[in-house]
Amino acid sequence: MQLPTTPIAEGDFLRSLIPQKAPFVMVDTLYHFSETDLTSGFTVLDTNLFSIDNKLSAPGLIENMAQTVALHTGYRYYLEQKEAPVGYIGAIKKATIFTLPKVGSEMFTTVEILHDIMGITLVAAKIMCENELLAQSEMKTALAS
Repeated sequence: MQLPTTPIAEGDFLRSLIPQKAPFVMVDTLYHFSETDLTSGFTVLDTNLFSIDNKLSAPGLIENMAQTVALHTGYRYYLEQKEAPVGYIGAIKKATIFTLPKVGSEMFTTVEILHDIMGITLVAAKIMCENELLAQSEMKTALAS
């Protein structure tokens, strides 16, 4: 996988695209966007709520995948000049955690939109770090009405 290098969004602008607020933000950079996929970046800090024993825990990886889906929705709505709705994890299927990233590592999370119908989105997500697959899952999210 070719890792991105030039950010599309970061900082306050990126945080305005997702409903999560500090200290619960699990994405810090938007690298790639299309209608069917998005790649986010996240540097693991020792101050992160999900950092345990100098590593990001499995729930942190799952939340990172979910927030990458939220970032896709938020950026799409931004481009359409609309306010993004809040979404929720509806189901997690086939989640596999291979290894946990160390504090200081930058993760790259890609979500591929498999289906998006009436506010229900099914995605395939994978997290890479230093050319190693950390985790992957299928996730279903739902937009609040």
